[in-house]
Amino acid sequence: MRAFYEVERVPVHSNVLILDRAEALASPSGRLRLAVCGACGFVANVAFDPALEDYSERYEEAQGFSPRFRTFQDELVARLSAGGRLDGARVLEIGCGKGDFLVALCAAAGCSGLGLDPAYVERGAARDEGGPDVRFERRPYTADAPEVDADLVVCRHTLEHIPDVRGFLATLRAGIGARGTRLFLEVPDVGRVLRERAFWDVYYEHCSYFSSGSLARLVEASGFEVLDCRLGFDDQYVLLEARPGPPRSGAPDDVDDLVAEAEGFGRDVAALLDGWREALAERRRRGETVVLWGAGSKAVGFLATLGPAAAVDHVVDINPHKQGSFLAATGQEVIAPEALVDLRPHLVVAMNPVYRDEIGAQLASLRVRAELETLAGPPRTDGTHHTSDPPIERLDRTRKIS
Repeated sequence: MRAFYEVERVPVHSNVLILDRAEALASPSGRLRLAVCGACGFVANVAFDPALEDYSERYEEAQGFSPRFRTFQDELVARLSAGGRLDGARVLEIGCGKGDFLVALCAAAGCSGLGLDPAYVERGAARDEGGPDVRFERRPYTADAPEVDADLVVCRHTLEHIPDVRGFLATLRAGIGARGTRLFLEVPDVGRVLRERAFWDVYYEHCSYFSSGSLARLVEASGFEVLDCRLGFDDQYVLLEARPGPPRSGAPDDVDDLVAEAEGFGRDVAALLDGWREALAERRRRGETVVLWGAGSKAVGFLATLGPAAAVDHVVDINPHKQGSFLAATGQEVIAPEALVDLRPHLVVAMNPVYRDEIGAQLASLRVRAELETLAGPPRTDGTHHTSDPPIERLDRTRKIS
């Protein structure tokens, strides 16, 4: 594998709730060294140490407080359950988070479900929607208990956290055995991350990165037949469906493009960092207040990579469980949107452009007059807005990968 991007110290935890600023500033760090495989296009942090990670009850990853994300989730539920194919079925979700997706899927499809996640926390009324046929276990899926008694296995935004992805899928395939169990995987698309030079989408918790091609090649090499592979959520995620069987050998041939984009990423990110540092410093010199919207991994990756020059005082999040916590390494407090009424920021930077319209509407409802930018590039310092940001398209927009 060829290394192309390095950061000596990054926070180990992006989504662990830290309720003390001193603890946040003293958060453990690890080394980031991204490398790309010229044979299959797989990208990994080859300096990753799994012993540093802590997926406990303090881990807070829920995205369902956003109406736009719930729309995407509802469309995915409808797609997986279309035609009644899950009626009476058994679903296993590996890495179920707080269980929201599994509950929604079982309620809509009339199936039963088991969710596995070491960071699972029960949250009251939401569990009642799933009924008695949905249960959760606070543990990972491991090789010592591999048997899969399910008609569908769901694994959303989990594979990127696993360093030995080939071993994981081999264990899963062995656990399925002769069953015709279908598999659904969802991961961030590394092709977009590399093309957009999105350094904020690279963080320690993600040790494995996939394009549609590299994910399809991995799945086929693990004993599955790929049935469908496409991009979704404004082309940010790779969505793949498979079943046990011989490979079709139809994975996209994207390796050369990925290697070229990786080289460009390593070359161009330094200039992009300098641009953000200067733009934020200029805002600080003017006495202007800058806040980020979205206190997840993107914000942690963005601020930690920029370093002390990141002149950002607060981070907003609509997830009430995050409010009052502090970001790892840089220590910004996470505040509720309503706090902006008194804070009166001059600039709000949306961590994910897919939420730009939603954020703009919420700012308008609060009567907060602020510039709203995305991470498409450093914010302008002349009071104008970027005009090159792509329009936000419908969340159900997908592009089939042939």
